[in-house]
Amino acid sequence: MCLAVPGKVLSLEERDGTLMSVVDFGGVHKDVCLQYIPDAAIGDYVVVHVGFAIQRLDEESALQTLAEFEHLGVLKEEFADGFAVAAAQAGEENPEKAYQRPPERAPEEES
Repeated sequence: MCLAVPGKVLSLEERDGTLMSVVDFGGVHKDVCLQYIPDAAIGDYVVVHVGFAIQRLDEESALQTLAEFEHLGVLKEEFADGFAVAAAQAGEENPEKAYQRPPERAPEEES
């Protein structure tokens, strides 16, 4: 499921001509494009959908929405590892955990 989730703007930065931000979604930090809200400021709350801030939101509404999403488990689902969620829904083990890279070997010393 793709939701529009409120988050707090933590930083502003231009990357390759695009206004970007790190946004805090109740403790989860993600890169977000601010091109649709170019006058957003650090500390503003924005609603983010598929990586784009699409509108501003007042702090009280943002915090209430985040609390409700947390209560419903929506934030975990939205920001969780997609492989783990799909595996759990299928009743299977997470394929990412099943594969374990062999340990690196140190080069053998020359005698």
